[in-house]
Amino acid sequence: MKQCKPLLFELGSEELPPKTLVKLSQALLDGIKQGLRAAELDFTDAKAYATPRRLAVLIENLALAQPDKCVEKRGPALAAAFAADGTPSKAALGFAASCNTTIEQLEHLITDKGEWLSYTQVCQGQSTEQLIPDIIRHSIAQLPIAKRMRWGDFSTEFVRPVHWAVLLWGEQLIETEILGLHTGNITHGHRFHAPDPIVIQHPEQYERILYEQGKVIADLEQRKTLIKEAAAQAAAAVQGIAHIDDELLEEIAALNEWPVPITGHFDARFLALPAEVLITTMQTNQKYFPVKQSNGDLLPYFITFSNIASKRPESIQHGNERVVTPRLADAEFFWNQDRKKTLASRFEQLQQVVFQEKLGTLAEKSQRVANLAVWLAERVQGNAEYAQQAALLAKTDLMTEMVGEFGNLQGLMGRYYALLEGHPADVAQALEEQYFPKQSGSPTAASVTGQVLAIAEKIDTLVGIFSAGLMPTGDKDPYALRRAALGCLRTLIENQLVINVHDLIQFSLAQFTHTFDIAATELSVTEFIFERLKSYCLEQGYSPDEIDAVMTIHPPEPLDFMQRLHAVKVFRQLPEAASLAAANKRIRNILKKSETAPALTIGCLQELQEQQLLVAAQAAALAIQPLLAQRDYQATLTQLAGLRDAVDDFFDHVMVLTDDLDLRANRLALVKFISAQFLTCADISKLQS
Repeated sequence: MKQCKPLLFELGSEELPPKTLVKLSQALLDGIKQGLRAAELDFTDAKAYATPRRLAVLIENLALAQPDKCVEKRGPALAAAFAADGTPSKAALGFAASCNTTIEQLEHLITDKGEWLSYTQVCQGQSTEQLIPDIIRHSIAQLPIAKRMRWGDFSTEFVRPVHWAVLLWGEQLIETEILGLHTGNITHGHRFHAPDPIVIQHPEQYERILYEQGKVIADLEQRKTLIKEAAAQAAAAVQGIAHIDDELLEEIAALNEWPVPITGHFDARFLALPAEVLITTMQTNQKYFPVKQSNGDLLPYFITFSNIASKRPESIQHGNERVVTPRLADAEFFWNQDRKKTLASRFEQLQQVVFQEKLGTLAEKSQRVANLAVWLAERVQGNAEYAQQAALLAKTDLMTEMVGEFGNLQGLMGRYYALLEGHPADVAQALEEQYFPKQSGSPTAASVTGQVLAIAEKIDTLVGIFSAGLMPTGDKDPYALRRAALGCLRTLIENQLVINVHDLIQFSLAQFTHTFDIAATELSVTEFIFERLKSYCLEQGYSPDEIDAVMTIHPPEPLDFMQRLHAVKVFRQLPEAASLAAANKRIRNILKKSETAPALTIGCLQELQEQQLLVAAQAAALAIQPLLAQRDYQATLTQLAGLRDAVDDFFDHVMVLTDDLDLRANRLALVKFISAQFLTCADISKLQS
C-alpha cells in the first residue's frame, strides 16, 4: 500500500463573521482539495472545521509525494538523424544532449506516420512537504472575502487579524509562512475556559484535544446538533417547543465554540403583538430561539446561547431579559402608532418615494400595477375590484414604523393592518402574497387576488427596468429581475393560470410614459422570461432537446408550454417516437431546401404509399382536432404516433424531390401537411435519439 500520512492545517484569528463562516470554511476545504488533486497528491478524505476563532482542514491519508512520471520526448525523424554510413547528424546529437544522454541510449519511436528518435525519462514527483505550503496559500488567497482588512504594521490581508497557524503532516511540522505567521503545532482553545497554548502532536488528535483541553467543539455540524437538542430540552422545561430557524441555528453555531443554553422570560403583555413581530425581534436582533406552544402560539420565553459555562447563568439570563424588553417595547410602540393611520391614508406618502428615476414614484408604480392587476383578474376569473384595491394598498405598509424597523415584515404587516381596518380577507392576504414566492422552492400565492398581484407587481418591475435600459448583466442583477421572472412563471404554471405572456407584456408596456424603444423592450423582456422558463424546465427534470422541441413553436402561455413539454416527454417513451422524430427531421430538411409548397392536389398522388399516407394523415388530423381544443397534447401525440408505418413506407418507396416539378410540388405539399400535424404540439424533429 502506498505510504501516506494525515495533514492538519488550522488558521487562528479574531472572531470571524458568523454569517460567512460556513462559506469560508467550505471554500477553504474545496480550495485545498482542488490544489491536492491538481498536484496529483492522493488522499482518501477531507474534513473542514470551523469555529468563531478558527478555520481548519484535516486531510486523511495524504500521499508522501507525487507519483513519478515517464516523459517521452520525440526527436528528429530517423531519416534526418543519421547519415548513410550511420553517423549521427547534428540534429541527433543535439537531441541527445538536450536529454542529457548519449546517442546509444536513445530509442526509436515507430508510428503510422514514420519513425523518430525518442527518449523516455523518469521524472521524480515532488514531495508533499514541498507542495503543501503553496497549495494552502493559494487556497487562502482565493477565499470569497468581500472586504479584506489589514492590521498593525503588516501588509497581509484577511477577513480578520490572524494569530496562529498550525501545519502538521503526521507528526512532522511543515515549517513555512502563511499570512505573515510562522506555522507551528500550537493551537489555542476557548478564550476564557482554556487560554493557555495547546500542543497538537498529531493531526488525528485535533478534534479530541480541542474538546478535552481547549473547551472547543471544532465541528460546526456537531455544534448545530448540540444547540438544536439543547434548545429543545430547554423549551420542554417550560412546557414549550423551540422555534428553530435553520439560518439562525447556523449563525448561533458560528458564534459559539462552547454553546450553553440560557432560558429567558419576557412580559406576557407583548404576546398581544403579531407573533411574526416578536419572532423577528428575537431572531434578527437578539439571536434568540422563540418558544411556542404545541398549537403554534408563542410563549413568553426565549432561548439564547452563551459561549461560556458561567458559574452564575442567572446573571446572563437577566442581562438578556433586560436587553430584549426595550426591543419588544419598541415593537409595541410601532404597532400602536401604525394603527392610528389607515393604509389608504399612507398612499400619498408613496408619491415622495422614487422607485426609479425614469419610472417615477412608488405611487405611480402602484397605479400601473393596479391597472395590470385588473387586466389579469378579468382573464383568470378573479375579482377585479379586489385586485385593484390590493394593488393600490400593496406598498403602503412600507410607510409604517414597523416595516421601517423590520424590512422583512413588508407585506405581512400590510395583511395585519388591512384586516384590522376591515378590508376583505382576500385583499389583506394579497398584500402579503405579492412577494411570493419569496425564494426558490417556497410556495406561490394561494389566493387568486394574491396571484394576480404577485404577477402584476413583478411584470411591472421587469418591463419597467428593461425599458429604462437596466437589464441584468453577468452576475449583477440589482433589481432581482431573474427572481421576478421565475416568480411570475411559477405563479402562472403552478396555479394553472392561462395568460398569454406577449399580451401581458404589451399591456404593461402601455402603462409607461417615458421615452423608450417599445418593440426592442418587448422582445428583450420576452426572451428574458422564456430563458428563465428554460431554466425552470431543466430543474423540473426535462431534457434540453425536449425543451427545444416546444420552444421552437413559441407557445405564448407558460402553462400551455408546460403541458406540451410533458406530452413530449411522454411521447418520446413510445416505440414509434425515434422513427417519427427521424422522419420529421427529414421532412424539415426537405422543406428547408424547397420553395413554399403549393396546395395539395389529391388527384396527382401517383404512388400507393403517398395515397395511403394522405388517408392516414387526414384521419389523424380529424381525430386530433377535439384533443387540441382540450389541450390534450399527450393524447394528440399518441394519436399522431399511429402515422409511423405510413410515414416509413412513404420514405422507403417515394422520392419527394423528383425531377417532375409538378409531382415534386405535390409531394412537398404532402410532407408539409404531415409536418403541420406534429407542429400542433411541438417540433419533434428536435428530439435526439
